[in-house]
Amino acid sequence: MDDIPISWLFTALFLLLLCSAFFSSSETSMMALNRYRLKHLKASGHRGARKASRLIKRPDRLLGLILIGNNVVNIAAASLATIICIRLFGGTAGPFIATGVLTIVVLIFAEVTPKTFAALYPEKIAFPAAHVLQPLQVLLYPFIWVTNAISNSLIKSIGGKLDGSDDGLSFEELRSLVRDSGSQIPIKPRGMLMNILDLETMEIEDIMIPRNEIYAIDINDDCEGIFAKLRASEYTRVLVYRDELDDLVGVLHLRNISKIVRFENDEEVLDKRALIEAAAEPYFVPEGTPLHTQLTNFQNAKRRLGVVVDEYGVVLGIVAIEDILEEIVGNFTTNFAEQFSDITSDTDGSHVINGSANIRDINKELDWQLPTEGPKTLNGLLLEKLEGFPDAAGVSLTIENYLFEIKELQDNRIHRVNAQAINQ
Repeated sequence: MDDIPISWLFTALFLLLLCSAFFSSSETSMMALNRYRLKHLKASGHRGARKASRLIKRPDRLLGLILIGNNVVNIAAASLATIICIRLFGGTAGPFIATGVLTIVVLIFAEVTPKTFAALYPEKIAFPAAHVLQPLQVLLYPFIWVTNAISNSLIKSIGGKLDGSDDGLSFEELRSLVRDSGSQIPIKPRGMLMNILDLETMEIEDIMIPRNEIYAIDINDDCEGIFAKLRASEYTRVLVYRDELDDLVGVLHLRNISKIVRFENDEEVLDKRALIEAAAEPYFVPEGTPLHTQLTNFQNAKRRLGVVVDEYGVVLGIVAIEDILEEIVGNFTTNFAEQFSDITSDTDGSHVINGSANIRDINKELDWQLPTEGPKTLNGLLLEKLEGFPDAAGVSLTIENYLFEIKELQDNRIHRVNAQAINQ
C-alpha cells in the first residue's frame, strides 16, 4: 500500500463514495416509487419500469443486494480513508481524523443528499439504477440468498409475514387518492369520481321522492279529475293506483295519452280500460338497496322508474334512474318543482329550510355536516332529536354545531325551520 500513489488512493476513495451514494439513492428511490404509476409505465412498455417492477416484487432480495453493496463499499471506503490519513498524519492521529472526516463526508455526500434527491425524484434514480441492480442481483445471488435466509428466519420468529401480497387500495384510500389528485384531474371529473365513490355509501332512501310527494292518479276518480291531473303533470311518467297508493295499477307514460282518449261528439272522452292497459307494470325496488346496485338493476331490467317498497309491500316512494345519474354528474334536467328551493338564505347568515328537505341536499348546499345515518329529511331528524312532536312552533334545539328554530307546523310535520351554524 505504501507504494501506491496517494492520488490513486484518493481516486479509489472517491469512486467508493460514488458507489455508496448510488446504493443509498437506489434504496430510497425503489421504496418511494408509486406502485400504481409503475404498473402503468410497465404496461406501456417502459424498460426501466419493467425491471424496477421485477426487482420490487421481492423487496427482501432487493434490500439484501443494496445493503450488501452499500456495506461493502462503505467498509472499503473506511479502510482506504484510514490508510490515507495514516500516511498523511501518522499512525496516532490518522485513524481519528479518518473517522471524523469520513463520517461527515459519507453522511452528507453518500447518504443525506442522494437519499433526499431520490425521495423527491424516485423515477429518475430507480429506472436507470434498475439496469445495474438486476445483473448485480444475479451475480451476487448466493450471498443475497444466505443473507435473506437468516433475516427472513428472524422476521418469522417475531411473527412477521413475508408473502408480499398487495391488497390494493381500500375504499377510503381511493377516495383520498381522488380528492388529493390536484391538477392531475380537472375539478369537474374529480367531483364526478367522488360522487361515483359516494354511491357505495348511499341507499335508495337517500334520493327517493317520498310517498307524500308522489304525483299519482287514482283510477277511480272521475274522468275530469284524471284529465286535470294529466294536463297538470310535470312528469313524463305517472303512477296509477286504485283508491290507495299501495294498490298500484301501473305506470303511465304520457306519450301514450293518445291511446286512452277518444273523441265522441267532438269531445275528449277518457277510456279507463285503455288507461289500465296502457299503464306498464310497476317495477318495485326494496328499501335499503344501495344506489350503485340499483343503477345496475335499472340497466338490467331496462327500466327508468322504480317504486320503493318496504318488507310489507307498502309504498315508501319512487326513484328514477335520472335521480341516480344526477348524483354523479349533477343536475342536468329542468324540473318545475325545483324552481322553488327548499333553502332560502337571509343576509344575517341564517337559512329558512323546508322540513321536507333532504339532509344530504342541505349538507351539499350549505356545506354543513348534519348526520345522514338515520332520518333522511330535516323533519325526520328534528323529530328524532326531539323524541316527539312539538306542541307549537318556536321550539329550538341544537344538532351538532347547528341551531334550529321551528317556525311552522303543518299536517303533523315540521313544515318550515330557521337554521344557522353556530360559530365555534
